[in-house]
Amino acid sequence: MDQPASTNDLADTLESGGVALGLLDNTYSPTLVEFYGELDVDFVWIDLEHGGPDPWDANLMEDLLRAAERTDLELLVRLPDTDPTLVRKALDLGARNVFLPRVETAEEVRKAVKSARFRYDGAPGHRGLASPRARRWGLADDYIAAEDRETMVGVTIETEASVENLEAILDVPELGFVFIGPLDLSVSLGCPGEIDHPDVQKAVETIRSNAVDAGVPVAGLGFGMDDVNEKAANGYQMLNLGSTTGALQQTVSGWFDAYEGERSTNE
Repeated sequence: MDQPASTNDLADTLESGGVALGLLDNTYSPTLVEFYGELDVDFVWIDLEHGGPDPWDANLMEDLLRAAERTDLELLVRLPDTDPTLVRKALDLGARNVFLPRVETAEEVRKAVKSARFRYDGAPGHRGLASPRARRWGLADDYIAAEDRETMVGVTIETEASVENLEAILDVPELGFVFIGPLDLSVSLGCPGEIDHPDVQKAVETIRSNAVDAGVPVAGLGFGMDDVNEKAANGYQMLNLGSTTGALQQTVSGWFDAYEGERSTNE
């Protein structure tokens, strides 16, 4: 029996001009992904660039995707490289929202986006036609059209070269969003860790304003809720609120701070 394709709620939110709020699960736990879905988080960021499982580890990725699908949650998967083969692999496993790290040219972005499409920019795409999990092993209804419609590929703008080539990158057809990376930008601009440095702030604003003008959704990091609210009012449409370990650290430290008794400590 054919199965109807589900819609990509994250892509729908961006297309409608809304704001999506999510977080980074840096424990890579299917249980926590499922729990975040119960909490009505819009997306969970799974970062395969700086940590996590091998991107070829299909079993763990499928478990994370199953947890998200059960609670109608969208995973946002950052790949460790711009290799089009990695894009196809992630999508065939069932991911529908992927983004690329450290892009620097429009051509590499175009190749990656084209690898996610059966039809692209009026010509054949480079997506492989098979019957993987994304196709429900051959049972998915209208698979080709649904995948082209519901799949979103974004990029991280986080190097000096990517800022220099920003206009051409934003012109790539069917680019889903740009994720502004101030931390790696600070490294690329020679002031590592200084995200408030004038050069970093200038680059961030260049990315934000040009993306908004080009009609490409802007994503980024929220550094506290005041920052999140300001960014949402300033054109950002996808914002990461924090991480699993950050939330745990804040909560557990708060418990200890509120404890009025004595504690033994190991030094």
